[in-house]
Amino acid sequence: MAGSVLVTGGAGYIGSHACLALIEAGHPVVVLDNLCNSSPESLQRVGQLCGEEPLLVRGDIRDRACLDRIFAEHDIVAVMHFAGLKAVGESVEIPLEYYDNNVTGSLTLLAAMQAAGVNNLVFSSSATVYGDPATVPISEDFPLAPASPYGRTKMMVEQILTDWQCADGARNVALLRYFNPVGAHPSGRIGEDPRGMPNNLMPFVAQVAVGKRDRLFVFGDDYPTADGTGVRDYIHVMDLVEGHVLALQDIIAGPGLRVINLGTGRGVSVLDMVRAFEAASGRQIPYEVVQRRAGDIAACWADPGRAAQLLAWRASRSLEQMCIDSWRWQSDNPRGYG
Repeated sequence: MAGSVLVTGGAGYIGSHACLALIEAGHPVVVLDNLCNSSPESLQRVGQLCGEEPLLVRGDIRDRACLDRIFAEHDIVAVMHFAGLKAVGESVEIPLEYYDNNVTGSLTLLAAMQAAGVNNLVFSSSATVYGDPATVPISEDFPLAPASPYGRTKMMVEQILTDWQCADGARNVALLRYFNPVGAHPSGRIGEDPRGMPNNLMPFVAQVAVGKRDRLFVFGDDYPTADGTGVRDYIHVMDLVEGHVLALQDIIAGPGLRVINLGTGRGVSVLDMVRAFEAASGRQIPYEVVQRRAGDIAACWADPGRAAQLLAWRASRSLEQMCIDSWRWQSDNPRGYG
């Protein structure tokens, strides 16, 4: 594939790992990131790992003039769209910010792509679009019923992308609904570095293990699950971004719209994760059970069969490997990129 891939949100957790995977697969990368929840240090480390540092443009996907300059100055042939606010609980508290950033930002990006004649897009969607499913595992044909503003922004952008692709058969879109990305690059050089209080389980557990926080808060232990805590499908970030590269290659090879779950097909409870991380780190993880968070559901894991069929992709890294790599990142970088 000649030309570069524009990676929006490319300095963030998943975006930086995707940049590394793209470059290693032979795709030049341009990153657009406003650095609201990321660090340019991540891209410098990507360069150290693969010998080619991605070009960083500091800007916002809601800035049409900035997008137009990128498409005018670089030979962009595809976009991987990660830029978005992503915390379920926070979205309940500040919904307008989520709709503005995630939906308005995506509309602005699509308008700029359309004007530049760029027809290939891989979208970072989420399993939150399914809401609280009646059964598990979850396949792509399940009804969409997101339970939070964050999930609703993802569903709205999916609908916009579906309509955009339908309007012109030359456009190619992959909607990747991923479950719970965790882990880090095995080198320990890049990983998840949330600003402030982590919204996701793994970085919270890792910060407790490294001594940055004194205990983990477990949000509810009265769910209808084996141990009462929430059950999720945790997927190693390296498996996840390998799926993105395969999805990009797939849509370029054949036009159309794909909707694909990226998950392991296995459910892991909060307490399962705590025990696995204790084993990987050799550290005890003190925890306190507190009330449930708004928008959280009991159990959610994927049916990953379509990804195997369409992309020949399966998650291969174990829960143990997720915890080992997360601990290596956190212990080598106790202050993150700071």
